[in-house]
Amino acid sequence: MTPAAPVEVAPIEIKQPEDATGVGFDRPWKVIVWNDPINLMSYVAFVFQKLFGYSKEKATLLMLDVHHKGRAVVSDGPREKAEMDVFRLHEHGLWATMEHDG
Repeated sequence: MTPAAPVEVAPIEIKQPEDATGVGFDRPWKVIVWNDPINLMSYVAFVFQKLFGYSKEKATLLMLDVHHKGRAVVSDGPREKAEMDVFRLHEHGLWATMEHDG
């Protein structure tokens, strides 16, 4: 039996990212509800209360922003939360999108 030859292990090279994309903290996202000609204003306020736990007064102010300004930011936070909020708003028939805060 011949002795085993020594095994050489190549060093592990870890490269640092060359740019800042995908590195660091994710900026907050905001969820925007857009005006539409279908839903009643009272229904929109009701959905804001139901989904986000807003008081009737706050839900009404946000609904009026949607109605008069064409849009309102109804929530913000990490991407996963914003995606879920948009999904839930769509389930209730509202037109919602998300974008980076900033």
